[in-house]
Amino acid sequence: MLKLLSSSEHLFSGNYEVFMKEDQRKNAVYALWVLFAINMMNFFDRQIIAAVGKPIVEEFKLSDTAFGWIGTLFIYIYALVGLPLGIWADRGSRRKLLAFSITIWSLFTAASGLAWNYLSLLVARLGVGVGEAGCSPAGNSLIGDLYPANKRGRATAMFMLGLPIGIFLSNMLSGIIAEAYNWRMAFFIAMIPGILLALFALRIKEPPRGLSENIQFEDKPQGLLSFFRVLGIPTMWLIIISGALHNFNAYAVNVFLPLYMGRHHGLGIKDANLITAFVLGGVGIIGLIAGGRAADWARRKSPRGRMIVAALALLISTPCIYLAVGQPKGALVPFMALLGIGWMLIYVYYVSVYPAIQDVVEPNLRGSAMALYFLGMYFLGGAYGTVITGFLSDHFAQQAMIEAQATAIEPFRAIGLQKAFYTVPLVSLLLTLVLFAGAMTIARDMKKLQKLESEPEPVPSK
Repeated sequence: MLKLLSSSEHLFSGNYEVFMKEDQRKNAVYALWVLFAINMMNFFDRQIIAAVGKPIVEEFKLSDTAFGWIGTLFIYIYALVGLPLGIWADRGSRRKLLAFSITIWSLFTAASGLAWNYLSLLVARLGVGVGEAGCSPAGNSLIGDLYPANKRGRATAMFMLGLPIGIFLSNMLSGIIAEAYNWRMAFFIAMIPGILLALFALRIKEPPRGLSENIQFEDKPQGLLSFFRVLGIPTMWLIIISGALHNFNAYAVNVFLPLYMGRHHGLGIKDANLITAFVLGGVGIIGLIAGGRAADWARRKSPRGRMIVAALALLISTPCIYLAVGQPKGALVPFMALLGIGWMLIYVYYVSVYPAIQDVVEPNLRGSAMALYFLGMYFLGGAYGTVITGFLSDHFAQQAMIEAQATAIEPFRAIGLQKAFYTVPLVSLLLTLVLFAGAMTIARDMKKLQKLESEPEPVPSK
């Protein structure tokens, strides 16, 4: 990882000499480090509630459906607020947006530790969603202007390394803190690095929009016009659908895996989160680094390359996840191997599909495009991953209890959650098909963008 991050100065090439001055180069490297750290805290804070889900469920006496609704409502607010923040990323200061966002979500993360009941915890998590909604539109927009097209896969990989490392550290440290102190302390401690990163974000010097393409756009589409122009790109529809399917699985597994490890495999909160940290977080470092390089290589070979790399990764991942869910109680080694490989390949999605968005969207619409993509990704996908998984878990547990003619549901919760997890490989198979479909349309949309960029800007009348 350090080798990849330290090589960020060498990602500039071709028509990018305009941005090769020493101070600009240092700013690009600094910006990428800060974006990585901000994204890491983004997912660190987001994952805490899953890591300490067991004591929260027990203290507030929640069903899996109620616990799942926390994630669903978080995602609703995250997706909706992301639309105006995406416009901000296209028209305003992206560094100020980042600083504002991380300050808000860090304060509400700490507020989550003050929750005295289910409703107060839910309100605090909604506040976290408001803050986190600004991270990806601003971050991806900056990367699009800092890096040329054939290098964005690796640059995006550096930014997205924050996802697995954030999840890894959140599960590992939150589990340790919760066992040593209590679940509330995990939320309090997480606020401190967030506030510091807000200050670092203000020191980023923003590149002009369109710099990596060596063009400047004078027009700034207003409001809904930005979204209509993005939706006029056929590949974007398929990418948005793929995002919804991908995030359904991501949230279903991220939120419920620590509970699953405790119920099905009989682990305590510390051990359950340690394994979760590795199979959902640690493996992502390999997936993002290798996937970013593969995506850039494939992009140089063919305009369809990035989407094909993503589709092939998901095609291999699907049976791995199916077999992992089917492992019996206590079979930790095969479970970790299968789920670890499957989830490692899922991370390839980020470093192939995210840069593909920038391949088909004009530079001054990238913030809006990412906000629209995240609206579909979260509002149509991730929002239902948690609540549907929770509902199915409760349903199958109730069914097992009735079949056993028992009166207490607790002994059957492991069965319910295991059966609910079988939706994940099914959704993964659908995602694979959508990605292959996107590979069939992207070349045509890339040509349209290249034609637009080659046309001279109209001279404004005086």
